[in-house]
Amino acid sequence: MQKSSAPTGPLSRRTMLAGAAALAGTTAAAAVTAVPASAAPAASAPAASGKPGRGARTVVFRNVRPFGAAATDLVVVDGRITDGPAPRGVKSVDGGGRIALPSLVDAHIHPDKTTWGGDWVSRRPAETIADFVEQDVELFRAQTRSVGERAYGLMSHAVSRGTRGMRAHADVAPAYGLAGVEGLAEARRRLAHALDVQIVAFPQHGVIRTPGTARLLEEGARRGVVDMIGGIDPIGFDHALDEHLDTVFGIADRHGVGVDIHLHDGGDEGVRAIRGIIDRTKALSLTGKVTISHVFCLPTLSERDLGALATDLAAQDIALTTVAPSRDLVLPVARLREHGVRVGLGSDGVRDSWSPFGNADMLHRAHILGWVTDVRLDEELADCYRAAAHGGADVMGLPHADLKPGAPADFVLVKGQGLPQVVVDMPQRDFVVHGGVIVARDGEFLS
Repeated sequence: MQKSSAPTGPLSRRTMLAGAAALAGTTAAAAVTAVPASAAPAASAPAASGKPGRGARTVVFRNVRPFGAAATDLVVVDGRITDGPAPRGVKSVDGGGRIALPSLVDAHIHPDKTTWGGDWVSRRPAETIADFVEQDVELFRAQTRSVGERAYGLMSHAVSRGTRGMRAHADVAPAYGLAGVEGLAEARRRLAHALDVQIVAFPQHGVIRTPGTARLLEEGARRGVVDMIGGIDPIGFDHALDEHLDTVFGIADRHGVGVDIHLHDGGDEGVRAIRGIIDRTKALSLTGKVTISHVFCLPTLSERDLGALATDLAAQDIALTTVAPSRDLVLPVARLREHGVRVGLGSDGVRDSWSPFGNADMLHRAHILGWVTDVRLDEELADCYRAAAHGGADVMGLPHADLKPGAPADFVLVKGQGLPQVVVDMPQRDFVVHGGVIVARDGEFLS
């Protein structure tokens, strides 16, 4: 940088997930055993300083205010922020005094299910997860656009809202084959210049209760089309804790991929599943490659039990994600991070058969995180933004786009007074920059 001038009412995704947690119990009776804490390693980038070398791609973003501070120039060399001087005559972009903020990372989203950009879909009542799954299949078969086209539309929209990285879950089941992961892989290829994407093969229909799913998960991993193998409620939904986890972790171990398991089970069932995940992560040396999503059992634990379990999660560097569905079910992000647990924020489903809501806008999700946790102080609002930016980066293993020398030049430029006000007001992203290149402007993706 340089100086210059408890839910009620009709069933929905939220009430269904809350109900699943409530049915499993609201307290955990299982004992938790503490082990020495291990802080999660922070993602970092090599430092970049000094003068740009010959042939380097250099661009200067002039008159921008990092995090709302005084105006400065951001000098970008080969896609990274540098503190060196900019050569004369290089390309420059006038930031017009806009605030520069790190781009955001969506740590949990389902682009394969979306109807984004298509005709409105009227949803029917549903009473169980099985009902939602059945409607998923009906909606999939009714689509005239491919998974790849629909996912691309949603994912490019996310870029226009400032998203630089995304962990995308795709349903894998006999009803779909590998169409979901293949569609996401197609969208990932088309967006490689603007978005870092990890793909999870997600067995929404269950691993054990739906024969043929394990074979498809294995095939996806064998073909190299997925980065992670998913799972879902080994006890509450699949009713086979050991068989479920052994299958999922066995595939991941054989093919050198990671694991990301949906866990809505609350109480003792949720803690037992976490214990099984911790044990297998350690036994198979998958430290740093496992994530548990949602984890509704954690917010109900006592401080003592939460601390002990968080210590064990950190020891195996198991990451967690939350979509901030409600005050009762959002993860205690700050407390978990104090124990060295990586925690990311995500969008979940967007305009699919489960819900008409969702927009893949991670600034909006940071706003929701603040809303459901009832924050009001500036630093608390800033923490919500950091969860949406750096938390997701930690989960995905991406370097922080913190605007420091050496960091990737992934940032957004918005009009506003400062970061807390931006989280509350959610202004238009006037510029979205990825690797030093403007990939969206005035809220529109530049293909």
